[in-house]
Amino acid sequence: MRLQIHRKLNKHTGCVNTVGFNAAGDTLISGSDDQRVMLWDWDTGAVKMQFHSGHGDNVFQARFMPYTNDRTIVTCSADGEVRVAKIQDGRDVLTSLLGEHDGRAHKLAIEPGSPYIFYSCGEDGHVQHFDLRTDTATELFICRKPVAKSGYSSHVRLNAITIDPRNPNLLAVAGNNSYARVYDIRKCKSGGSSDFAQPSDCYCPPHLIGNKNVGITGLAFSHQSELLVSYNDENIYLFPKNGGLGPDPKSSVKIGGGEGSNSTVFASGEDVDLPAPQVYVGHRNCETVKGVTFIGPNHEYVASGSDCGRLFIWRKRDGKFLRAMEGDECIVNCIEPHPHAMTIASSGIDNDVKLWTPSAVERARVVNVEELKPRKRKAKLWQFALPEELVWHVLASRRRQPAAGEDSSEDLEDNTELLNLVLRAANRDNLSDESDEDEKTSDGSGE
Repeated sequence: MRLQIHRKLNKHTGCVNTVGFNAAGDTLISGSDDQRVMLWDWDTGAVKMQFHSGHGDNVFQARFMPYTNDRTIVTCSADGEVRVAKIQDGRDVLTSLLGEHDGRAHKLAIEPGSPYIFYSCGEDGHVQHFDLRTDTATELFICRKPVAKSGYSSHVRLNAITIDPRNPNLLAVAGNNSYARVYDIRKCKSGGSSDFAQPSDCYCPPHLIGNKNVGITGLAFSHQSELLVSYNDENIYLFPKNGGLGPDPKSSVKIGGGEGSNSTVFASGEDVDLPAPQVYVGHRNCETVKGVTFIGPNHEYVASGSDCGRLFIWRKRDGKFLRAMEGDECIVNCIEPHPHAMTIASSGIDNDVKLWTPSAVERARVVNVEELKPRKRKAKLWQFALPEELVWHVLASRRRQPAAGEDSSEDLEDNTELLNLVLRAANRDNLSDESDEDEKTSDGSGE
């Protein structure tokens, strides 16, 4: 309740998509749309080192490998690549490509305590295993949705991957599907990516079973092997250990009940009284891929960013809302806890990193979620839903290349018209956003 901003780290020139502490807690790593990785003395705000990641697109995650003296860093990116950076004695940094996904690679999961082993997931549905002793990538499996009536099974575009710290053989993945799937790595055949790997367990709140309109953006395991799952355009849920639906989610269907219901019956007709997951409500997760995490020495709290630019904190055991702290001007996507102190780092669409420490003299006032007012944000081009005519105009402009010596006055007129279309789209979305905020304010609801 005394958390406040200790310092802002402002050297990146693009959105900061990943932050994380080293094991000692004295160095923070960050990666950005500017394709650079920075190592900070977060307490003083000094940049210890920065280097180009080698990626050709936005860096989505950067992590120190354990027991490497913070000299080995692995990264993944919107270009689909998974890379390793090794800091040399002369502070030169050598980066190399380890593997690739067909589509964006959002997250990495490092085997606890291992300086060599980690995993990646991508929008192609593939989960890959990496061993830095051989610099090789092995495709473990493709995460697929249940087979449809047509006999076809599409892959899940994966956003999140995490390892159970109490059992590193268990790997959880999730994406554009309502189920979080846990796999036993020992049962995944190397090189068997063309086959559908059977999960050992699947997790989903009863009221979202079979819902095709939701997906999962963030996952985290607690020290007690509980699984925390953040849904887009929905809430955050905490599932107890062994509180899943079993290996085949298609064999379980929801009957009756609503949110928080634990009435589930399996296809066999067996009625199973599953414990209802704990729910955390109040934040908004619609516009970007947001993580979710535990904070506190024993994972006593749950934290998430929000589309309203705030950091939300709840008490884990009962879902009680505790804090909503003003973070980014636009959207907070990442919250990472310090390894042994009550300090957290946050980042998002802004170009800086915020460090939060419990240094406020006064405790924050306890408020209800309903008291939070919507925040007006600056419009950004990445938010716009561009009109169809503009999309086609852009495609036509890119196809037409002027020949040498050709009069370019017509292209100048076309570009002027294109700019006007962009400005009209921006103005339309701004008016729409203001109208939406007015409606939310008038009906008393908050983000």
